[in-house]
This record gives sequence, structure tokens and C-alpha cells, in this order.
Amino acid sequence: MYAWTIFIHILGLFAFLLAHGASAGASFALRRENNLERIRALLMLSGSAHSLMYPSLIVIVLSGILAGFQGNWWISGWIWLSLILLIVLVVAMYAMGGMLYSAARRAAGLPYFEKGKVQPAQPAKSQEEIEQAIQKANPVLLLAFGYAGLALIAWLMIFKPF
Repeated sequence: MYAWTIFIHILGLFAFLLAHGASAGASFALRRENNLERIRALLMLSGSAHSLMYPSLIVIVLSGILAGFQGNWWISGWIWLSLILLIVLVVAMYAMGGMLYSAARRAAGLPYFEKGKVQPAQPAKSQEEIEQAIQKANPVLLLAFGYAGLALIAWLMIFKPF
């Protein structure tokens, strides 16, 4: 049963990375885009990835917790640190990216997220305000932070150093 739990854990990760890759690709393309309709399309693409990203994150967490019990890993420090790092990573990525891209969606006249809930679209702001909202996010920093965090969690899970 443990092997199946790990398999589901990894499948959850694949789904998460697939969905998150769409958002990441859109974030890099947005930095170079100035056509309002294309900006809106990229922001909608990024937002639509959430329908797979968050459920897959739940699968990752639940299967990881279950695997922790099945493997009797909760007595080890690496699993606790992995869970803490995942929580820090999710909160930081939301603060560094999610909130900023939500503000860009709002500026572009699209539905946006506020306090975890979808808000209705408002009239679009000026092109300059939309571009300023997009430029506040730093996709390179998001990529580096996310990659480093996931790499560290993977290292902890594979090598179980303590």
C-alpha cells in the first residue's frame, strides 16, 4: 500500500507541475506583452491553471501525510522540515506571485482572486496601469524560489538526512 501512496504522491506532483508550468510560462510571456487582448489571454491561461493546481496540491499533501504514517516517518525530522518548507513555499509564492497577478487580472478587467475567492471583473484600467501591475511580479525570482524550495524538499525526501 505504501508504494501506491508514493505513486499517487508523485502523480499529484506531476499534475501540480503541469498546471503550474502554464502559469509560469504565462508570467514570462506577460513581461514582454503590450497588447491588451493578449495580456488578458495570458492572465486567463494562468488563472485557469488553478483548477488543477490546487486540487493536485491537496493530493500531494494528503498522500504525503498518509505515506508518513505508513512508513512511520513522523518520528524523523526530515518529514517535518519538508512539510514546513512546503507551507512556507506555498505562502511565499502566493505573496510573491498570486497576489500580484491577481492585481494584474483586476487591472485588466478580468475576474480576480481576493482572500481566496473569485471576484467579478471590474472595468479595465489604463494600459499603463495594467503594465505597471504586471511589472511588479518577478517571474525569475518566483522560478528560482520555487525551484530551490522543491529541490530541497526532494532532497529531504530522497536522502532522509535526519
